[in-house]
Amino acid sequence: MASLVLLPILVPLAGATLGLLFWRWRGWQAAWSAGALAVSLLSSILLLAEAWRRGPVVFQLGGWPAPFGISLVGDLPAATFVLMAQVVLMAGLLYALGCRDRCVTFPVFYPLFLFLTAALTGSFLTGDVFNLFVFAELLVASATVLTALADERSGVEAAYKYFYISLLASIVWLSAVGSLYASYGTLNMADLAQRLAADPSPPLVPAAVVLMLVFFMIKAAVVPFHFWQPDFHAAAPTAVSAMLSSVVVKMGVYGFMRMTTLLFRPQAAMLQDWLVVFGLVGIVFGGLTALGTHHLKRMLAYSTLAQIGFILVAIGWGTPSALAAAVILTVNHSLVKAALLMLAGAIASRAEVKSAAFANLIGLGKGAPFLGALFLLGGMALAGIPPMNGFVGKLALFRSGILAAAYPSLAFLGVASILTLVYVTRAFQMIWWEPAPSGAKVKPGGDRLLAPTILIVLCVLLGLWPEPLLALANAVSAWLLAPNAYIAAVMGF
Repeated sequence: MASLVLLPILVPLAGATLGLLFWRWRGWQAAWSAGALAVSLLSSILLLAEAWRRGPVVFQLGGWPAPFGISLVGDLPAATFVLMAQVVLMAGLLYALGCRDRCVTFPVFYPLFLFLTAALTGSFLTGDVFNLFVFAELLVASATVLTALADERSGVEAAYKYFYISLLASIVWLSAVGSLYASYGTLNMADLAQRLAADPSPPLVPAAVVLMLVFFMIKAAVVPFHFWQPDFHAAAPTAVSAMLSSVVVKMGVYGFMRMTTLLFRPQAAMLQDWLVVFGLVGIVFGGLTALGTHHLKRMLAYSTLAQIGFILVAIGWGTPSALAAAVILTVNHSLVKAALLMLAGAIASRAEVKSAAFANLIGLGKGAPFLGALFLLGGMALAGIPPMNGFVGKLALFRSGILAAAYPSLAFLGVASILTLVYVTRAFQMIWWEPAPSGAKVKPGGDRLLAPTILIVLCVLLGLWPEPLLALANAVSAWLLAPNAYIAAVMGF
């Protein structure tokens, strides 16, 4: 069963490579890419089932035992993030198949989308800090080109911004990796974890902690390293921005979880305090800026800053219930944010000039009631209103905060939840309730709604029947808080 951990990476990687051969036959290429991602999604389901039922699935590349070779580790947290990501990525590919953007007709679009899938999946499954750098670079290359392909002229500018901030992040990560290797002579995460726990005194370790923290803050667009995100998501093709703002930023969330529970356990208390501070700042800043923006996609991009802040606070509290709440919030945010960005692209595709600026969308939704119903449900999920899945996550977060007696932080969380409700309601009112300007023209059709409908249905189901997600989140939390089991599985003790 060890090969299960390879399939979610190799299938999209092979699918992307072979998909380039169909560059002259776009329909065949799209069908091939959808099939490859469907097979990859099935393998990720099997991986999660195996990790949950029997324990971690570990594959040592080349047959080299840890810590001498590269380890791929499909434990419960990694498998959960992989399945979450691939569900949303599959929805993103379905949206691309039904959208009217010219960029999706380019012969490199679908192969790059599969490369991005393989890179993000690999970043969750790798058990080696340098191999994480390799997957992160493949992700950056794919996302940069996909953004530069955007129909809007600002796509190239946004791609440059993302590329250069990612280049800075890469330098930061390599510096952290170099510091750890100079201190302990290993790059394997499990081996590093046990060596750090035994001797956290080498002088380069504090620098490595700070550098890794900065790297994951950039990847998760945490304030004050968020400045690349709004322009990037507003300019990128909808099928791409929906992925970047929902699941790609979760690479940083996953990194924070591993830093505080596995790699840097001696420094965990300090890291958790910082995560709470950065999370609270992001919650307030993201909510206020989302309230003040005049562009629907930018509003949702700033909203991501606030929603990531909720997750950081939960990770910072660090209790079993708080970590479980962080997992629930992560999954729920991935589904609803991808759906809302797809709906933003769908309503903009019906405008005479395709743009998600509110001035271009006023009253445009009156002829699309089903789209409005989906957006209303998605907005309820984002604001944490029952019976949507967002309510389950917020309830778990507040419950864990009460158990941790973090009452000042809870006050910030309550205010931020109100802000979310205000800016979502404002957007809904402008698009579906206000009268359209005289002379405004609406296209008879637009991007298809299959993909966001599937995601919104999942949000409703997880709100009405949250037990499976709650059980999974509690199991992930328990595993994260038992790092010795991870070390033993990878090292073969």
